[in-house]
Amino acid sequence: MNNFKKIGLTALASSLVATSAFAGEMSVAGSASFNMKNFSNVAAQDANGKKFSMGNQLTFTGGGEMDNGMNVSLSFILDQGDNGTTATRTAAGGLAEAPFDSHSISVGSDAMGTITFAGEGASSAQNTIDTTAAGDIWNNSFTYTKPANSNASDKTLLWALPTFVDGLDTKVSYTGASAGKDSQISYALTYTGIEGASISYGFGETGGHGSTEGAEVTTMKASFAFGPITAAMSINDYGTGVDHTSAAEQSSYKISYSVSDELSISYGSETHETTGQSYDEEFAQVSVAYTTGGLTVSASQTEAEGMGSSSKEESMWNLGLSFAF
Repeated sequence: MNNFKKIGLTALASSLVATSAFAGEMSVAGSASFNMKNFSNVAAQDANGKKFSMGNQLTFTGGGEMDNGMNVSLSFILDQGDNGTTATRTAAGGLAEAPFDSHSISVGSDAMGTITFAGEGASSAQNTIDTTAAGDIWNNSFTYTKPANSNASDKTLLWALPTFVDGLDTKVSYTGASAGKDSQISYALTYTGIEGASISYGFGETGGHGSTEGAEVTTMKASFAFGPITAAMSINDYGTGVDHTSAAEQSSYKISYSVSDELSISYGSETHETTGQSYDEEFAQVSVAYTTGGLTVSASQTEAEGMGSSSKEESMWNLGLSFAF
C-alpha cells in the first residue's frame, strides 16, 4: 500500500512541475557600464582626481497566470558589490560582498491589484516616488548625509491597488516592526490623467519606537511635458519632534530638452534646508545624453555648495558609457 502511495505522490509532483514549467517563463536582461569621474575640493584628499568604475547587472524576471486567473511573478537581480551589507564567507575565512541584490515576488489580478513582498531591496509606497525631480544628484560621493526616508525593511508588503479612477495609480505599504522601530503604513498617489502631466503625493514615516518619535516624510512631485521640453519639480519634507520643531526640506527642479530622439540636454538643481543650520546645501548639474540602440553615452558637470560649511564647495565631472542587452 505504501508503494502505491509513493507512486501516486510522485506522479502528482511530476504533474505540478510540468504544469508550472508550461505556465510560466523566465527571462534575463543585462546591463553594463563604464564611468570616469573627476572630483575637486572634496573633504578626503584621496578622493580628488580621476576615478574609474564599472557596473554590471543581470535581472531575472518571470512568472505566469494560474488557473484561478491570478498572476505570479518573480524578480531577482545579480549585481556584484552593489549591496555592501550582504556578504558571503570566502575560502580563506574572510567576508566578501555577495553578488545578490534586490529580489521579490508579486501576486496580483485585475480585481485585487498587485501585492509585492521583497526578500531584499524593499520599498515603501513613499519610497517609490521620493527620487528628486533632478534625479538625486546629491548622491554622487560628495560629503553629504543622505536625507531620511520612510522606513522600508525586508518586512515590507507593497500593494499597488487596482485602478479606481482613470489615470490614478495608488500604492499602500505596510512595514512590520523591527529592532528599534515600530510598524508603519505608507502611501503614494500618482495621477497621469492629464496629457503630458504627472502629479504625485506620498506620505510615510521613518519609524519611531516607544517614546522616540519617528520623522514624518512627505513627498510632492509634478512634471509637465511641452513638446520637446519637460519641466519637473519636487519637495521632500521631513519633520520630527513635537510640532515638527526639527525639520528639513529637500526641494528640486529640472528642465530637459530633447534635441532629437537620440540626444537630450538637461539642467537640474537641488537644495537641502535644515532647521538650525545657517546655510543650505545646494547642488546643480548640467548633463547631456546620447542613445543609439542599446548604447548610451553621457556627460555631466555637477557643482555642490555648503558641504559641511557655508564656504565649502565641491565639484565633479562624469563621462559614462552604458550598455543594455
